[in-house]
Amino acid sequence: MKRLALPFLVLACLAVQAEERAIVKEVVVKATPETTFRAWTTSEGITSFFAPEAEIDPRPDGAFHIHFNPYAPPGLKGADDMRFLAVQPSQFLSFTWNAPPHLPEARKQRTVVTVRLAPAGDGQTRVTLRHAAWGDGGEWDKTFEYFDRAWGNVLENLRKRFETGPVDWAPFLSRLKAASEAPKAPGK
Repeated sequence: MKRLALPFLVLACLAVQAEERAIVKEVVVKATPETTFRAWTTSEGITSFFAPEAEIDPRPDGAFHIHFNPYAPPGLKGADDMRFLAVQPSQFLSFTWNAPPHLPEARKQRTVVTVRLAPAGDGQTRVTLRHAAWGDGGEWDKTFEYFDRAWGNVLENLRKRFETGPVDWAPFLSRLKAASEAPKAPGK
């Protein structure tokens, strides 16, 4: 019996080692999968809960540019130059993702986000977001920690979008614009 258990133990250990670390977040929203899918795959949808500006082309290799700071220089606006990897209407989408600008080494590379949509009864949708393909150490770990918090906020904004309406980005944009127009100290 012991001879048979050893190979299974080895296989179990290998399976645990092969498991990639990932961020997994979930929310149920008061909208159908079709409506929820449109929120993720149109500029109007993205700006209703995710960020104040977006360029969206929902097809494999289409644009998934999410601009958190439209006043920043190109390449530093947010999720600049991200791409859709796969799209299955009302069920699934995946896209590349990068680190925020304050983590420049990790920002040079891409991770992968998948969003799955499933009916949750009574015109609701279960949204499951999985963010994977992480490196280890240094800025990778800082980026992982950052998005472990950030994705919860994004999904909460999505939930609120369908309960109380779209995010009003005006106050946020006003603060960003003021900061972008503020005089810079010499040497900065």
